[in-house]
Amino acid sequence: MARRKTRVKDKWREKRWITVLAPDSFNNVPLAYIPITDDENAVGRVIEVTLYDILKGDQSQHQYKIFFQINKIQGDSATTIFKKYEYAKEFLRSIVRRGSSKINFIVEAKTKDGFIFRLKLIILTHRQLNTSRKHALRLIARDIIDKTIPQMTIDQFVQATCYGKINSDIMAATKKLIRIRHVGFEKVKLIRTAEKEIALLQA
Repeated sequence: MARRKTRVKDKWREKRWITVLAPDSFNNVPLAYIPITDDENAVGRVIEVTLYDILKGDQSQHQYKIFFQINKIQGDSATTIFKKYEYAKEFLRSIVRRGSSKINFIVEAKTKDGFIFRLKLIILTHRQLNTSRKHALRLIARDIIDKTIPQMTIDQFVQATCYGKINSDIMAATKKLIRIRHVGFEKVKLIRTAEKEIALLQA
């Protein structure tokens, strides 16, 4: 008796391809073209790119990694929200030098429209600093973060973070105290969206 041939499902043929778009803060530029099984499983997926992939500017933008999370599927495209920003590990290793001080601190900040982020700031100096100077630098940086971010919308915050605006403000403010070699956000992570914040307040 002849064996009945079983049909092998071609999983790739069952998938459909969609274009993943960046949020408004990056002018909705296409980030990736990916296969999905269905809309429900695609929501929540995280797409990793570099700042260079978005802006196509200079090669140094490869140093900054940005993560976007799919939040909605509309036809053949997906919209995203900003999820995380961080320095590439190789870049971080290249900027830390012996004989200088490395000042790190972590702080949470909330945008005007209710998005909460955890920020890890890194400050690098030309020479070793004593504890009181390090403390003073932290206070200046913290003051700028506390004054500027609560005045920003999510889009303004993402642009200010990824394009270095907040870094420049901190650098300018610390000049009177000491010349610093580098300041920037080593990592920026979304902790809570505005929708989740509202839900918590209503609970």
